[in-house]
Amino acid sequence: MLERLKCDILVLGSGGAGLFAALHAFQANPDLDIVVATKGLVGKSGCTRMVQGGYNVSLIPGDSVERHFMDTIEGGKWLPNQELAWRLVETAVERVRELENEVGCFFDRNPDGSLHGKAFAGQTFDRTVHKGDLTGIEIINRLMEQVWKRPIRRLEEHRAIALIPTKDRSALSGVLMIDVRTGNFRFVEAKAVLLGTGGGPTMYLYHTPSGDKSMDGIAMGLRLGLSLRDMEMVQFHPTGVLAGKETRMTGTIIEEGLRGAGGYLLDGNEQRFMFNYDPRGERATRDLVSQSMYREMQAGRTTPNGGLYISMGHLGREKVAKQFKGMVERCADCGFDLAGGLVEVVPTAHYLMGGILCDVETKTELPGLFVAGEDAGGIHGANRLGGNGVANSTVFGGIAGDVMPGWIAKNPGHRPPDEALIEAEMARALHPFSKPRGDLNSIREDLLNLMWDDVGIIRDAAGLKRGLAHLETMEVELLASGIADRNRDFNLTWHDWLNLQSQIEVSKVIALASLQRENSRGAHYRDDFKDAGDLATSAYTVVRQQGGKLNVTNEPVKFTHVRPGETLLKETQAAE
Repeated sequence: MLERLKCDILVLGSGGAGLFAALHAFQANPDLDIVVATKGLVGKSGCTRMVQGGYNVSLIPGDSVERHFMDTIEGGKWLPNQELAWRLVETAVERVRELENEVGCFFDRNPDGSLHGKAFAGQTFDRTVHKGDLTGIEIINRLMEQVWKRPIRRLEEHRAIALIPTKDRSALSGVLMIDVRTGNFRFVEAKAVLLGTGGGPTMYLYHTPSGDKSMDGIAMGLRLGLSLRDMEMVQFHPTGVLAGKETRMTGTIIEEGLRGAGGYLLDGNEQRFMFNYDPRGERATRDLVSQSMYREMQAGRTTPNGGLYISMGHLGREKVAKQFKGMVERCADCGFDLAGGLVEVVPTAHYLMGGILCDVETKTELPGLFVAGEDAGGIHGANRLGGNGVANSTVFGGIAGDVMPGWIAKNPGHRPPDEALIEAEMARALHPFSKPRGDLNSIREDLLNLMWDDVGIIRDAAGLKRGLAHLETMEVELLASGIADRNRDFNLTWHDWLNLQSQIEVSKVIALASLQRENSRGAHYRDDFKDAGDLATSAYTVVRQQGGKLNVTNEPVKFTHVRPGETLLKETQAAE
């Protein structure tokens, strides 16, 4: 029932973070045995492939690393770890050049051959480089090709279910997985592990991430007692397609560049409303736009399906069809005419700013475990700027790949695992086979509605407490629910059960952190604590699971580069 493998470096996840980590680790030391494990297929699953808008980088004349940094810090409402944010904006310049010159990506250019940067909301400069409106496909396809060219081993359709430390918990030993194809357990013992599984808040009624996302990486960290920060910060993208309950296309985003290019958001009466909430109108940050849209929906000024509209026709049908070809086709698939008509949209859960605590070298508090991408917390604070997501994954994935070979050289050898924990985690995963068949669809629908209604865009203490109590009940219900099919090979109902367990566990953390933060910052809005609080004494939440209980604390933000009220920009630059 348990197969065992050994390698030097194990990379969990095959998105931008995972593939960059594998490539950089191979470049640092080609003699290392590197394994990439992914829940789906390399290059064909995950969220990096789904990136539409583009990649934020200060490569365009008139921009600067300092300006990108200030936009990131101010967009994050002064909660980001400034060392991580600085490393992000500084290394993004190097990474985009690497993507073009070494990986083989092509980004759109101006007639003079310079990189084209498009407008993204919440930024003071049009710095988002892109490949049309399907940037992620370009990046992930080229990375996938580079991995295939190298002797990097791949474990496809392997689901990671537990991080296994040594018996004394002094370091990580490896990762317990399920081979989805056979249902067998496989323990991979590794000298270093990168956690790059991606977040994906798929526990909300409307959500954008890839269907294979269920917060597994963060759930594994939580079970091991690792510290999670900023978990209340769930980003809702303003424009998820609202195509009806009968289609999985509902919640799929149409990209932010539409609003950046001058698109209008309209209520059910086809009237613009964003200037009633913010002087930047539709180009306000994602958090403000999503909150404003939710207010309109609460007021009943909605479309036939209960959402709102986005309109692009005033910009000219031909221009929209050329500039946003992918989005026009996506909307057409759902029965909407984006280029000339109205498209029903709804705010949709898109990205989790929170994650596992780490440093600028991607090291976590558990020796041997590194983290990059959406599994890592601290980079974005209270709000991620559009275009900073794929930058985050590729920047820190590459850094992890640079760091891990050196760490292994200083900490050689494999470390024996806690065998009792392996047995316990296998028993946990097999639990649903010991229970009578339950109604997983009902539990899933209950979770989606609970998180949308009680732990969603606009929150208050009563709703959060109600949500926490309901999540506890739901967890008990799941543990009492089994699955009918006893075969384990390609048993997708079994994996649905495991998905729900991870989602419920992380949902409890989100709700608890939301209850702890008694102010409104970025993506976290409390109707009973509307004020943002004192920026100069900003603190971030930290949640840990200890002895089966969740504990939450506040930790002060360290303003290592710039303090609230200050700027790194020269006066002339800041005034532009």
